[in-house]
Amino acid sequence: MEKEQYVCTVCGFNMVGYHPEFCPFCGASKEKFITSEECSARFKVKGIPVNEKVTRLNSVPSLGLEHAAYCIETNGKTFWVDCPSCFDKNLKLADVITFTHHHFLGASNQYRDLFHSEVQIHKLDSTHSICRAFTFDVTFQENFVERGIEAFHTGGHTPGFTFYLFEDVLLICDYVFLKEGGMRFNPFGPQKETRECASKIYEVLQGREISKVCGYNYVIDYKEWKKRFDVLLGKD
Repeated sequence: MEKEQYVCTVCGFNMVGYHPEFCPFCGASKEKFITSEECSARFKVKGIPVNEKVTRLNSVPSLGLEHAAYCIETNGKTFWVDCPSCFDKNLKLADVITFTHHHFLGASNQYRDLFHSEVQIHKLDSTHSICRAFTFDVTFQENFVERGIEAFHTGGHTPGFTFYLFEDVLLICDYVFLKEGGMRFNPFGPQKETRECASKIYEVLQGREISKVCGYNYVIDYKEWKKRFDVLLGKD
């Protein structure tokens, strides 16, 4: 029998096997929850191309603060970086679901069952309490490269935070937020560590030919993103 599952309409967090009084991620009350079945009926996942190989995945209509996920098709295999909150059976099969961090695991448990996907996250984030109902087939500890996708562990925003590079696309999730004409570090996490570990991102990016940056709620030209990032780090 399938486990009960609820989705917070404020942030999109999926609660598997239990119905708490408050969302474990954003703190919204249970009146803001809907069942996974209701979520699938009310929301769909739409793909918006970033380029020929990368597609942005978002719930439509918008499902609260849900982070965008990104689909990468490379060498006969389909990867998702992060996972949609809405379970949409009409999506194309994902061979691998790999995470930047543990805050938005989406409906990865359901997609794993549907697609027989391999789900992976950094080991340091896999042990957090909000991950307890989710299954990870791989908990990596080192940087890696798979079919042209490069994974770089930085820590900072979360202990296991990992960003990805694929060809000329940077997938950075919510490490930084864009603001009018500028940028700020994600305020939801340890600020000292977030700022210090940003230097690891800066070092990896040096000399790279990058055209687009995929964030948690934006896609932006790298040149503009990097200019703001350099100012944020005092590198301008």
